Amino acid sequence: MNTAFREKLKDKQRIVIKIGSSSLTHPDTGYLDLIKLEVLVREISDLRNQGKDVILVSSGAIMVGSKTMGYDRKPSKMAQKQACAAIGQAKLMMIYQKLFAEYNQVASQILMTKHTILNNLNRLNAKNTFEELLRMGAIPIVNENDTISTYEIEFGDNDTLSAVVSAMVGADLLILLSDIDGLFTDDPHKNPEAKFIDVVEELDEHLLSMGKGSTGSNVGTGGMATKLTAAEIASAAGTDMIIANGADFHVIHKIMQGRAYGTLFLSHKKNDFYVLDFLERIL
Repeated sequence: MNTAFREKLKDKQRIVIKIGSSSLTHPDTGYLDLIKLEVLVREISDLRNQGKDVILVSSGAIMVGSKTMGYDRKPSKMAQKQACAAIGQAKLMMIYQKLFAEYNQVASQILMTKHTILNNLNRLNAKNTFEELLRMGAIPIVNENDTISTYEIEFGDNDTLSAVVSAMVGADLLILLSDIDGLFTDDPHKNPEAKFIDVVEELDEHLLSMGKGSTGSNVGTGGMATKLTAAEIASAAGTDMIIANGADFHVIHKIMQGRAYGTLFLSHKKNDFYVLDFLERIL
């Protein structure tokens, strides 16, 4: 039965891919892993060549900015984080646009805040922008606007944002790539008996309570709890979701081929689901 679920991934047409900071950088230095970035861009470009819509939600602005300015690690002061985000976001987009151009793709930037989501007019404008960019064949690259907002820096490493974007644009599939293989029955770093969960057919309270506050990474800010929140939003909006390891971005085409990578969360669209109501409870 699980194989049948995976086979359906081949037919997904609108895909949101979220990349965590730890998946973009060298673990020893914190600098961007340019080889991995090139693989990511090639994978996304190939999905576009198949006629699929792709939105990339990319973390990394603060990390890139802090390394550019000579910090050994992410700064702790809010003003420093915001300044590094301003520097890092521009540099990150420059690299993305250069790499995507090599594959004849056009990258665009959308920066969002909590108010973009909660304000009706802002949310409608954002949705219309996404739709027009996708109609043009561009690849929207989304991040939280850390430069002007203090809230989003603690938002959960873009996990929740990627689910909100998926709901907003009616995505078929959300792929969360981070430094974990997927969902386990317990923390596999602490419990060798923890079992990997291949498919979650229904996200119940027991599974939601399994979320931990940390992935073990000192780069990203999101943990399993934020990923399960993302799964809850995506499922209710009618979007299937996968949590997979971003150590090798070739995993993207393997997932899209229906191969068994990561944990697949099946969607259960709620007719009365309204993303704003849900977000007002958690933001």
